[in-house]
Amino acid sequence: MGSISIEDMIRVLDMEVVYEGKSLSIDIETSDINRPGLQFAGFFDYFAIERVQVIGKVEMTYLESMDPETRRHRLDRFFGSGIPCVLISRNMEVPQYLVDSAKLFGCPIIRSRKATTSIIHRMINYLDSALAPRITRHGVLVDVYGEGVLLMGESGIGKSETALELIKRGHRLVADDAVEIKKVAENRLVGDAPDLIRHYMEIRGIGIIDIKAMYGIGSVINNKAIDMVIYLEFWDSSKEYDRLGLKEEYMEILGVKLPKVILPVRPGRNLAIIVEVAVRNWRLKNMGYNAAQELDNRLKSMIQQGSGGEIQEL
Repeated sequence: MGSISIEDMIRVLDMEVVYEGKSLSIDIETSDINRPGLQFAGFFDYFAIERVQVIGKVEMTYLESMDPETRRHRLDRFFGSGIPCVLISRNMEVPQYLVDSAKLFGCPIIRSRKATTSIIHRMINYLDSALAPRITRHGVLVDVYGEGVLLMGESGIGKSETALELIKRGHRLVADDAVEIKKVAENRLVGDAPDLIRHYMEIRGIGIIDIKAMYGIGSVINNKAIDMVIYLEFWDSSKEYDRLGLKEEYMEILGVKLPKVILPVRPGRNLAIIVEVAVRNWRLKNMGYNAAQELDNRLKSMIQQGSGGEIQEL
């Protein structure tokens, strides 16, 4: 995973700085959140000091009920452990004793207007996305029938032209040329475009075009989960291509296996229609119907029946 600064998190999630501490540039490296009720009670075993610490109404009420000397000792140990920052939810007033302990160790205190569970949910979603492992791949990402299709292949093979035809047929562009891919869950990849080239496409002989301006807002989407890879390659007459579709191929990106379809390219093939068919066929397979397997089963059944008939005649 990468890292994200407290300052960036404050800006994105619309938080308020109560005490800046030594620096708001401290990096957060995990999306996990901790509510320090056990630590305030004196139990510091297995304390996750690398996490953002969230103080809600329960924790604040407990602090108020504590003996001042015990509270000071516990807070000093809490802030002195090296935690990145403390977040106060519900826009609660921050007691002076909390600020004093934070100042001893330069720990930032920030505040949110949202309820505790709500801000925790937003923080986890944001940090999961911001800290997700990522990679940039050369290709085109399009949304076809609601599925994320990553078109890959050699430069100049026609990926952008295929995507342009798909856009004309009502599908949506996510990214052209460079696709930023991040792993947001164990088996889920999401792709988007670098900000600089978002919604732009390069067509050789014409140059750069703005898909959003040319085809409307409905022709683009900012990001999309990647469901399958379609690899375009120049037709090789010496190579034997799969004609039945019984063989399943996969491509691994960031440890996630994605179904892969290889499409040979030669003049006369309408790649956009073939991509649409590939997506529809993949969806049927996910629903439990495999046309190639169905045909194979029919052939095997006919062969068995034919063999049985020959035996009876003998």
